[in-house]
Order: sequence, then structure tokens, then C-alpha cells
Amino acid sequence: MRIGIVSPVVTRVPGAHSPWEAAAGIEELGAIAETADRLGFHHLTCSEHVAVPTGVAEQRGGTYWDPLATLGYLAARTTRIRLTTQVLVLGYHHPLEIAKRYGTLDRVSGGRLILGLGVGSLREEFALLGAPFRERGARADDALGALRAALSRREPRYRGEHYEFSDVVVDPHAVQPRVPLWIGGRTPRSLRRALRFGDGWVPFGLPLDDLAAMVRGADPPEGFDVVMPAGRPLDPLGAPEATDRALRRAREAGATVVGAALAATSADHYREQLAALADRGAT
Repeated sequence: MRIGIVSPVVTRVPGAHSPWEAAAGIEELGAIAETADRLGFHHLTCSEHVAVPTGVAEQRGGTYWDPLATLGYLAARTTRIRLTTQVLVLGYHHPLEIAKRYGTLDRVSGGRLILGLGVGSLREEFALLGAPFRERGARADDALGALRAALSRREPRYRGEHYEFSDVVVDPHAVQPRVPLWIGGRTPRSLRRALRFGDGWVPFGLPLDDLAAMVRGADPPEGFDVVMPAGRPLDPLGAPEATDRALRRAREAGATVVGAALAATSADHYREQLAALADRGAT
């Protein structure tokens, strides 16, 4: 089981971030990324929201760094760690936009991109961006087919219900022959979508027992990633046994990758927590 880092600073959901993150910036995030890279952690994340309505921000938060700009910067400060969108909302983008922009990120990072993708649920943001909301599931399925056809190809071709393209050049494009697609969601349908189109599933907001039952029932194939959250922020320095227990529970539930948030009082403390987690053999 590999351990990835749910990046601090880049999102601030009420009750789910530490006070120090509000004053932190790109230098603190870059230093954390360098430490995670050096210690051998699997991936860093960055989520996406374009413009959150003020009423919704009280629950979901309003701070969401742009993943393309953020991960492009972190690519220049790291050498091995994977760079993961967790998640892009498919309905906000044409598949060729994702193929071109994130294919370029894959090129400049030396093939370290993981595309985390989701259907989306924030109706107000869909309306703001002029994106269809009611048919977002069907459009997302078609977009995933189009992405699979377009990523890693200079002259992609695709014909689907909502997207169609041919006789076009997308250059640069991804250098990985198959960019991993991790599909986010919390429903059986999202897991079925991940098994059909993707290389992994990134569930959220469900108890581990429920996740374990869903994974057992789906019987995912060899090489398919199940990316489970570690639960509450881990504190490997202050609560090492609880940290071990949380990771063990995720592994037993069927996780192949764990997304870990860390409890910390500062960026320096966060880096110390990373080192302590690595010392426990968690990378």
C-alpha cells in the first residue's frame, strides 16, 4: 500500500484545515512537496472549484487553488512524486482541453501525472459556467471515453454521443502511454464508472466498512487502485499507534493507496510529520 499526501494549503474546507494554512503560500507548499518527494511518498493532490457561491462556501470552503498552475509549479520543485488532480470536474472542460493542458503537465513533469476526475455536484457552479447539470453523468462517461482516446496521442480521433473530433493535432500531449485516471465518487455508480473507464477509484465521505463492502462486491482487477482516505489527520509524532492503526484499517478495507492528511501547527511541523510517517515505513 502506497501513501499519498492530501496537499495542505491548496484547499480550506471549514473544519478540515489547520490555522497555519491560512497564512501559508507557495513557498511553504513547495518546501512540503520537496520533503514528500525526497521521502518517497506516492503523490500530492490539488482539487478544483472555479467559483464557489458565497452561501455554499460556508460549508465547502471558498479557497481552491487552480490545479494546473499549482501542480506545474510543484513539478519544477520535485523529481519523483506523482502529481494528482483530486478531482477535476469533467463537465467544466472539453476533453481536448484536459488532454492538451494536462498532457503538457505530464510532459514537463516527466510523466508524473495522475488525472483524478469527477462528475461534480455543485449545481450553482455548473450554472455559472454554462455547463449542463442534469445530464452530467452521461456527459462525463462520454468525456472519459474521449479522454482515453485523446491522451498520449498527437492526432486523436473519437466519436461519441456528446463529443466528436478527428483530423486535429494535440501537441504536446502526455508522454505516459496510459495516463492513470482515478474516478472520484461515493456511490456504486461511481465505482462502476471507475472500473469501466479508469485505473482507480477515489471514494470520499463514506465509512471504511461501507467502502470495504463496495470494493469486495466489485472485485476490482489486478492493478486497479482503490484510493482511500486515512480518516482524521494523522499525527505520527504525537500519536504513532493511532497512525499505524488508521493505515492498517485502510489496508484491510482494500486500499491500494491511502490519501493522508497530517495534523500540524506550521509548515515546518508538517515536514517533521512527513519524516515521522516515512520512518514508520509508510512510504
